[in-house]
Amino acid sequence: MIRFFLLQNRQGKTRLSKWYVPPPSSSAGVTANGFSSADYSANNQTEAEKARIEAEVHRLVTSRDKKYTNFIEYNNYKLIYRRYAGLFFTIAVDVQDNELSYLESIHLFVELLDSYFANVCELDIVFNFNKVYMILDEYMLAGEIEETSKREILERVKYLEKLD
Repeated sequence: MIRFFLLQNRQGKTRLSKWYVPPPSSSAGVTANGFSSADYSANNQTEAEKARIEAEVHRLVTSRDKKYTNFIEYNNYKLIYRRYAGLFFTIAVDVQDNELSYLESIHLFVELLDSYFANVCELDIVFNFNKVYMILDEYMLAGEIEETSKREILERVKYLEKLD
């Protein structure tokens, strides 16, 4: 299962961040009415934990030599990453998952972006982030790969654009 999907540039700026499983953190206790005693604080802790993990993932991925594999054991999951031009695409998955299939899924996502934007660049991702998330949502759903046909995914995205 996919834990999170990150797209970061060489400087460490996160351009796309999709979390399918919240990061592990210590949360506040729940009161009798069912709400957390510190909902706002817990949400800030979760966002701070995500930012910390994203920074650490960037540090790990960019500091690795090219002669090593694109797989890193990190905490209780595995990071699979690939660099395209100045962007690092990183997927965190369960330790027992197949690394090569997720490496291929990164490549397919890049092909989807390239087909949709006709030679994608970082600025396309920055200025059309909602379309990038829409493509990602058509490709991956709830931490699992939903569709692998590039043609089918792009047709769905075009159809959804017509509805807007």
